Amino acid sequence: MTQQRGGPLQGIRVIELTKVWAGPYAGKLLSFLGAEVIRIESEGSLDVTRIYGVDDLNKAPGFMAVNPQKLSAQINMKSEQGIALLLDLLAKSDILIENLRPGAIERLGLGYERVKNVNPGIIFTSMGMYGAAGPLAYQTGYAPCFAALSGLSSVVGYEGEAPGGMNVRYADSTFGTAAALASVAALRHRNRTGEGQFIDVSAVQTMTSMMGDAIMKSTLNDEIQACDGNRHAEMAPHGVYPCQNSEWLALAAKDDDAWAVIANTIAASVGKPELATDPRFATLAARKQHEAELDSLISHWSTCQDASEAAAELQHAGIAASKSFTSLDLISDQHLWARSFYPEVSTSDGNSRAIVGPGWKMSRAAQIHAGAPRLGEHNHYVFGEILGLSEGEQAKLAEAGVTR
Repeated sequence: MTQQRGGPLQGIRVIELTKVWAGPYAGKLLSFLGAEVIRIESEGSLDVTRIYGVDDLNKAPGFMAVNPQKLSAQINMKSEQGIALLLDLLAKSDILIENLRPGAIERLGLGYERVKNVNPGIIFTSMGMYGAAGPLAYQTGYAPCFAALSGLSSVVGYEGEAPGGMNVRYADSTFGTAAALASVAALRHRNRTGEGQFIDVSAVQTMTSMMGDAIMKSTLNDEIQACDGNRHAEMAPHGVYPCQNSEWLALAAKDDDAWAVIANTIAASVGKPELATDPRFATLAARKQHEAELDSLISHWSTCQDASEAAAELQHAGIAASKSFTSLDLISDQHLWARSFYPEVSTSDGNSRAIVGPGWKMSRAAQIHAGAPRLGEHNHYVFGEILGLSEGEQAKLAEAGVTR
């Protein structure tokens, strides 16, 4: 019986054979939807996020951030008994997520065909830099590789300058989100047909899908997308503008009416009523043609403004505007706290801490109350309640090193 926390995936069991960030992030999203997510770990093959820069592997910040509301069971996958035990567990599960090095899952004897033999309805989600097949499938990499090889990093930068590259966590979390989405889609398919699936998720292809306009521009017009800062092909102004105290204001005008509101706001502040009717900015085409002048004008106004106050005034008028938040701004934002974006969870030492929760609100939301698990914290539940092993059998497996 899976743990019952509510949510659309209540009753679904997910087995994680994942490392670092992208794979665990996929499991994290599924756990936030109510699935029972079990991480398979062992003392001999610890995730780097458990041990990097810490003395206590149960209190590593990186591991705690990406693994809340999961279970941990220890299985030594380098032993035949361990593989047999894992296959027994997969027979009682719905989804397997793996992002091991290319070929590792097959070498362990846990390829899709073997897993499918013990559970025909399994959804086997494989995550790799270039996917599971093709001439580059043997290559492995991390988030900076995903962003660079996809082409995404090449379009991130200021206008007229060399690319600045993409934040690494964007690549891992986007890749993990794609894997979670594909897994949920496969569950819907199985609900209709009874069929499981092998899902091949490529990190590079996932990141490429984030820049479809640039890809089509190159494919159809043989044109390379240059860096253009924060500009948008269909909106102007669209950018981040300097304010007082080294703060910044993010601002976007979705249409001419929005620009008119922004123009009137600026005009009232600087005493230039003619701005609202200036022909250089009257239409989107005109604003795009004079975008450098437009950005300079807004920056001249914004440097005298408090970012929070300017954002509040513009938001009240229906404009998409916000102070550009620092990490401290984010964790102190009352709107996010009011929306339960930072749920309190119990930690392995009996204390509580706030975590970054799901980016959605649901009428049938899953309860989120547990922090990241201690190594092997749920061995007894997994081996006893799920697999039906006696206390004596569990003790023998632990003594033999199979469940350590």
